[in-house]
Amino acid sequence: MMKGRRRGADLEAALLEAAWTELTERGYGGLTMEGVANRAGTSRPVLARRWNDKAELAIAAIRHQMTKHPMTVADRGDLRTELLEYLELASTRAKGIAAVFTLFSSEYFQDTSTTPQDLRTALLAGGKETLRTLLDRAVERGEIVQENLAPPVDTLLGVLFRHHVLMTFSPPPEALREAWVDKIFLPLVRNRKS
Repeated sequence: MMKGRRRGADLEAALLEAAWTELTERGYGGLTMEGVANRAGTSRPVLARRWNDKAELAIAAIRHQMTKHPMTVADRGDLRTELLEYLELASTRAKGIAAVFTLFSSEYFQDTSTTPQDLRTALLAGGKETLRTLLDRAVERGEIVQENLAPPVDTLLGVLFRHHVLMTFSPPPEALREAWVDKIFLPLVRNRKS
């Protein structure tokens, strides 16, 4: 029996999954509309009706993965627990960070005025950052002091994480994530009076 033709959201999800697989396997330089169409079992014009070029497709595929793997950390009442959970969730996105890096280092972005911040904004699409939410909750609970979150301390964990992923193209091991939280970050931000 012949499989029915995919349409609408099902087709778009299949195309974005195919684009994601191509992007993570080949990097942005090896990503082609034809390759995505072949992997998805469709034709290039089907892709062209949705995305103008491979940069738009790549960004859509990365956003799709971000939506599938949300960075939501529930209030656990303890910043250390929440930070470790945050870094674990971020580790599931390590391939995406590497994919973003290959996208930004491509000739497409070097030939435009797009900056890394522009790309980051396009990918986040206005959502509040999870790490900032965790830190705000910890300040409200009195675990950490707002004054201790001055730049670059407030973004330190994210910077350490991204650096590791971009240098190794792999997520940081659990022991390293724990060391970042226990030996570097928490001593900088804790409320010493509590």
